[in-house]
Amino acid sequence: MENEKKLLIDFVLRQTWHKVARMYNQKAAQIDITISIGFILMIIDKEGTPSTQLGPRMGMEPTSLSRTLKTMEEMGFLRREYDKVDKRKVLIFLTEAGIAKRKQTKEVILDFNNKLFAKISPTKFKTFIDVMTRIDTITEKELKMLNEAEK
Repeated sequence: MENEKKLLIDFVLRQTWHKVARMYNQKAAQIDITISIGFILMIIDKEGTPSTQLGPRMGMEPTSLSRTLKTMEEMGFLRREYDKVDKRKVLIFLTEAGIAKRKQTKEVILDFNNKLFAKISPTKFKTFIDVMTRIDTITEKELKMLNEAEK
């Protein structure tokens, strides 16, 4: 049974992501943030990012995202502004403190990525990205079918 589990993509993905997430959480704690805060710091655009785009890009539930954004605002890492054209839209911007923390976060990510690149050939890495992209596409289709079935 144990060998069969190793052949299932689900187990490999979950086991590997769990280790990566644990490592990033430990590294994030060293710079006084969480992995969720780190991800948000990395995806906020200079021109501002609509708050509604963050959840889907992060894969976070709205309540968790709201709580994390509130924490980041309290830490002084971001500010919210209403869109000048569409007042219903709220844009998220990094503050100077957020930009500084983003630089630290980027260093942590680049360091780990460089360690991976040193041990994985560009060809294998490209294959990995291609496979993960296909898994993402197939998963997205499955989710759409499930959502349509629920309606």
